[in-house]
Amino acid sequence: MLSKQNPVVYFEIPVTDLDRAIRFYTAVFDFNFEKTNIDHNEMALFPLSDTLPGISGGLAKGEIYKPTLNGIVIYFHTNSIEQTLQKAIANGGQELYPKTSNGELGFVAEFMDSEGNRIALHQPAD
Repeated sequence: MLSKQNPVVYFEIPVTDLDRAIRFYTAVFDFNFEKTNIDHNEMALFPLSDTLPGISGGLAKGEIYKPTLNGIVIYFHTNSIEQTLQKAIANGGQELYPKTSNGELGFVAEFMDSEGNRIALHQPAD
């Protein structure tokens, strides 16, 4: 039976240093995090508003969490890929894929975060 909602409801980004990752994502995106423990794993939850579209998730540190460039790619919304990439690089990230048009959908880019994960950006078309 098909659900009457979008299929993805939550994500976790693996980290090895939770505080460093919080500093990185706060500097790049200006997020506020809520630290918690879930199933004996350290977590920092991204903001979530029930009145806005999209999903949320967390930064996750624990034995089962291994940062990688080769796993699932998560896209974060941004109004300016250039500015977001500059902040990522200035805070220890590395550009992996430059700003590229994906037609009517807008633009995309990718960077490596402070933990070694591939993170993507999406900027809507004007």
